[in-house]
Amino acid sequence: MTNDLKHLRETIRIARESREAGNHPFGATLVGPDGTVLLRSGNTYMADKGVGHAEMNVAREASRLYSPEFLEKCTLYTSVEPCCMCAGASYWAGIGAVVYGMTEKRLAVLTGDNPENLTLDLSCETVFKAGRRKVETRGPFSEIEEDVAEGHKGFWQ
Repeated sequence: MTNDLKHLRETIRIARESREAGNHPFGATLVGPDGTVLLRSGNTYMADKGVGHAEMNVAREASRLYSPEFLEKCTLYTSVEPCCMCAGASYWAGIGAVVYGMTEKRLAVLTGDNPENLTLDLSCETVFKAGRRKVETRGPFSEIEEDVAEGHKGFWQ
């Protein structure tokens, strides 16, 4: 869990940078089986609009660079639970584990009805359970949940 928190804190830092660049406040990293950070991305809303999610960006690049057999041993870390689109991208890329800091339900409270982030009430666990291969999930983490939420305060009004 110590490494989970370390990597999640990195996603919070990436989310802050993303927000400062005018994008939505989300961050994600892909960590290899030996603990090395392989990829990182913030949200790219300014360029990609509704599909520029941090997790989607990482999953897309991971599938270009690595085999599914390797990705099965990797972990996607993300500041907020992946939406169903990002969970699907992680699944199809072959990523073996997903760790998130704050739930999509909590995000929905923070974003409200903002048209740039109309969250779907569909957990990543539900998406993964519908598949034919196992994706391990861990989250949310109460130790950092408020830090994740802080990055969204005042953004969605």
